[in-house]
Amino acid sequence: MLDATKTDTLLEVNNIEVIYNHVILVLKGVSLSVPKGGITALLGGNGAGKTTTLKAISNLLHSERGEVTKGSIVYRGERVQDMSPADLVKKGVIQVMEGRHCFGHLTVEDNLLTGAYTRTDREVAKDLEMVYHYFPRLKERRKSQAGYTSGGEQQMVAIGRALMSRPETILLDEPSMGLAPQLVEQIFEIVKAVNEKEGVTFLLAEQNTNVALRYAHYGYILESGRVVMDGPAKDLRENPDVKEFYLGMSDKGRKSFRDVRSYRRRKRWLA
Repeated sequence: MLDATKTDTLLEVNNIEVIYNHVILVLKGVSLSVPKGGITALLGGNGAGKTTTLKAISNLLHSERGEVTKGSIVYRGERVQDMSPADLVKKGVIQVMEGRHCFGHLTVEDNLLTGAYTRTDREVAKDLEMVYHYFPRLKERRKSQAGYTSGGEQQMVAIGRALMSRPETILLDEPSMGLAPQLVEQIFEIVKAVNEKEGVTFLLAEQNTNVALRYAHYGYILESGRVVMDGPAKDLRENPDVKEFYLGMSDKGRKSFRDVRSYRRRKRWLA
């Protein structure tokens, strides 16, 4: 397993604040580090700030009247928070949006080819076969309209489309949303394979803490726009607070979230 402490830092988010509509403070000093070649998980419940963090990195906030008002985002040593999303893609950073966002009227293969739109090299066909290697189901459905494929297949299309841009880093937002457990495992196995064999770095936002911590190397837990805990994934899996509050487990066995009366979290900003 990758050791984040011995790996070059690829992406740094330094104490950023994000405000929507000049009024609503959503992120309140978020800092995180993504090592090259790793899988980093951004965890937390709905509304914790995970998607906003990814959109701050990929510079997609402006379309939603959001902006980074404090802090910095650095990729390969260069500040990128004022860079256009298109230029950031050219640098190797691409986001797979929550909800897949496939072009329903296009075929599966045409959807994949849109990911190579900015490329000028002649290896697109080779990379298309690479995508089909990881997603053989897409090869079977390549002539089908994407809008008539299943949710799992559309998630595969979304990730495959991102791979067609030859990214160095993929920001993956809620890959398990709306998928059956078996499909969730399949998607994460593919993410792991792409990470290990193609060297693609992943920062993934996920509510499914259990599965995310089994595949990630390092994790950050967000609550109300702040990072409240972080550490190697294997340590977070064994942390009693994480087990009780996020995994529904305690020393006495599985518990319902409604039975958890308090969360003994060690907030980083109080340390």
